[in-house]
Amino acid sequence: MRPRVEEVRIQGLGVIDEAVLELSPGFNVVTGETGAGKTMVVTGLGLLFGGRADPSRVRPGADRASVEGTLVIEPGGRVAQQVEDIGGAADDGELIISRTVSAEGRSRAWLGGRTVPVGTLTYLADDLVAVHGQMDQQRLLQPARQRAALDRYAGDELVKPLRAYSQAYKRHKKVGAQLEELTTRARERAQEADLLRFGLEEIEKVDPKPGEDVELRGEEERLSHADALRSAATTAHTALLGDPMEAAGGPHDVISLLGEARAAVEAVRDFDTQLAGVADRLAEAGYLISDVATDLAAYAESIEADPARLAAVQERRSVLSGLIRKYAEDSAGVLAWAQRSSARLAELEGDDERIGELTREYEELTTRLTDLADALTAVRQAAAERFGQAVTDELTALAMPHARVVVQLSQSPEFGPEGRDEVELRMAAHPAAPPLPLNKGASGGELSRVMLAIEVVFAGADPVPTFVFDEVDAGVGGKAAVEIGRRLARLARTAQVIVVTHLPQVAAFADQHLVVEKASDGSVVRSGVVTLNHEGRVRELSRMLAGLEDSELGRAHAEELLGLAAADR
Repeated sequence: MRPRVEEVRIQGLGVIDEAVLELSPGFNVVTGETGAGKTMVVTGLGLLFGGRADPSRVRPGADRASVEGTLVIEPGGRVAQQVEDIGGAADDGELIISRTVSAEGRSRAWLGGRTVPVGTLTYLADDLVAVHGQMDQQRLLQPARQRAALDRYAGDELVKPLRAYSQAYKRHKKVGAQLEELTTRARERAQEADLLRFGLEEIEKVDPKPGEDVELRGEEERLSHADALRSAATTAHTALLGDPMEAAGGPHDVISLLGEARAAVEAVRDFDTQLAGVADRLAEAGYLISDVATDLAAYAESIEADPARLAAVQERRSVLSGLIRKYAEDSAGVLAWAQRSSARLAELEGDDERIGELTREYEELTTRLTDLADALTAVRQAAAERFGQAVTDELTALAMPHARVVVQLSQSPEFGPEGRDEVELRMAAHPAAPPLPLNKGASGGELSRVMLAIEVVFAGADPVPTFVFDEVDAGVGGKAAVEIGRRLARLARTAQVIVVTHLPQVAAFADQHLVVEKASDGSVVRSGVVTLNHEGRVRELSRMLAGLEDSELGRAHAEELLGLAAADR
């Protein structure tokens, strides 16, 4: 299911006080007398899809103009996803878009129940509508759109070479970026390598060991306080075992006192089991104190003041501290830094070889890209010739027999994601005229017909759900007008088409006929929109043909036009 505009409500826009447009999925035509406000319908649609807000369009006496559109979209489709991404909602495939313009020039927009910047509507419109009016920015005048549309027109013939080119282009761009980084940052990378090399040499010269800084700190503490440590151990040993220079078993050492306590308890332990347990614990305490005293004696003998060793330890700590200040928090961190830096240095020292490899690959990819780009150009050139001729043939039927449309391909010096081709549609108004860009080679009325011809040729190749045409029939009548109607009907087979027209030959081909009617009480003019049935269409076509709604000849001619259009469909 393709998206389409189902209904549009317009209030306070130009001469339109309030109007509702109910649109069919196919060919919709809007007619009415001059000055009734037909162009406001196109203006309203333009506002709905992000067009420029002009406060002069607000109806005199109104605070603001407002346009609300109801669109039918595919649930879960691309448009629905875009709406969800901005926080909006489309209920059961129905999307509401609103736009207001105040008389002071302020503009606001809503999408799926959420206030959004007007630019969001413009972005969404790329996938929904193409408005062709004399004052509108034409969709197919955008260079990127022209190339993309031509590629779709070229069809399957372009798919395979474009895929091959795209893959080569991505690799070419990646290799180029790597090569540029290596060459443009050569000085910085050389400086980085020198710094890493200096640091690694400094660390290698010191040759730190894991945990060495902690061990040296402890050793320095012991050596710096050797006398105090030995004195403390000796004093403690004496307190536990007594002074060996005095008579053994002095009355004040811990071992002697424990021995007296144990002897006292041992003498009566058989009389109470609880006291026997205390006796055992006193025995254990004696053994433990003896072991501690032995360790203290051994420690006191091992502690020795060594000024030379202390100086060496302090010097080593100073050297390690210098490394730690530069590279890490401890010696283990310094070693980890050295390991990482060795790997990085190996990478940097391999730059010259890497640059050589990348340069060779880049040159090979450049050659391959050139060949693939040339292949794309050949396919596009053939498609451009077919397309230019097809549009020119359409213009002949649209009362522009001397006009000629060509697709000009030029080569960019740089590779792009889709090749080197720059595509531009050009038109020569007559055989002696040089082909000019579309917006310069055609007048406003002619441009609408050119765009119609292009859209008809592109139909199916560059699909847009809804097309809006204003003044597509400017300066045309007779048989050419019938051909315009026929081509609009053909376009409506694959898209929704909305056309503002003055020509009954065009209006006869519509699936839905809307007429803008104006009423006046002598001071205020108001316009509204009415959907016509068959009888109403006959009356309106008669008015457009003869200027008289009830003219028998006009009505007969109207019936004939409607019959012709029905038979053609």
